[in-house]
Amino acid sequence: MTPPPARGGGRPVVVAYRALGLGDLLTGVPALRALRRAHPEAWLVLAAPSALGPLVDLVGGVDELLPTRPFADLPVEAPDVAVNLHGRGPRSHATLLACRPGRLVAFASAEAGVAGPVWREDEHEVHRWCRLLAESGIPADPADLALAAPPGPAGPGLAGPATTTLVHPGAASGARRWPVERFAAVARAELAAGRRVLVTGSEDERPLALELARQAGLGEEAVLAGTTDLADLARVVAAAGRLVSGDTGVAHLATALGTPSVVLFGPTSPARWGPPAGVARHRALWAGRQGDPHAARPDPGLLELQVGDVLRELRALDELAADRGGPPPAGRGEGLRQIDG
Repeated sequence: MTPPPARGGGRPVVVAYRALGLGDLLTGVPALRALRRAHPEAWLVLAAPSALGPLVDLVGGVDELLPTRPFADLPVEAPDVAVNLHGRGPRSHATLLACRPGRLVAFASAEAGVAGPVWREDEHEVHRWCRLLAESGIPADPADLALAAPPGPAGPGLAGPATTTLVHPGAASGARRWPVERFAAVARAELAAGRRVLVTGSEDERPLALELARQAGLGEEAVLAGTTDLADLARVVAAAGRLVSGDTGVAHLATALGTPSVVLFGPTSPARWGPPAGVARHRALWAGRQGDPHAARPDPGLLELQVGDVLRELRALDELAADRGGPPPAGRGEGLRQIDG
């Protein structure tokens, strides 16, 4: 994805703006692929954080990753098309309008003076961006989420991947972090069932991961948090048997790579950020309560989810694998479990 001296080498230039995180990139994959299909001759630029580079390579069709931060000026002049996959505006719209695009594809914003499809607050994130494109004349398939794992080994500790469980206790805000002692209880149960348990996370989340390992009786070698970049993490997730996590980017990675998962939702409904509804290998737990996703303390609805709820869904994955004679493949089933509160 290295740009030539003149961006696009004379080809039309399409800029897609999504200066957000891991989960945001992965929920935007169907829209990015739709743009590629709609503009096969164009030089497709994705304006997003540089750290996402290893996964952008897996999306396919993106010619250039333009590193950026939210609302920073973009060093792009007069692209043929600019597509706002970032938000509803007006700030993200203004960022793209400053580039003087020939056409702006974006949600309507009276404040920014932009006409377009109407923003829907309760829409699933994947469907939101596909609808923006579809209503702008660009067909998009919300089911086009799958990624292939990056080439290369997954690293130590993943021998017998079908019996490896990843536990990911971190999330961007306290509201979406299930208590570490509950994650530790799940890890102990997986160990007792004969599974290998590895703990993933970012460098900032390593202390949390180490505390989980201590409470679960795991050695420090089981803690991968802080030792993997995104490519490494993708290899680990792809090679593992299953993932247990909160509502955070690694859950979307499990969806993209086809790794069975149990994902705990608190302040935000899985109908907005969860795995595809009805895919049996992905189990979304939610107490049915909405709250502030940016709050510092665990959401009350998230706290209603108990260790037993998670273990029940892990057993359901075991039963699905047994029925099919192997690791659970994608299939129709009851992927959403709402816990009565």
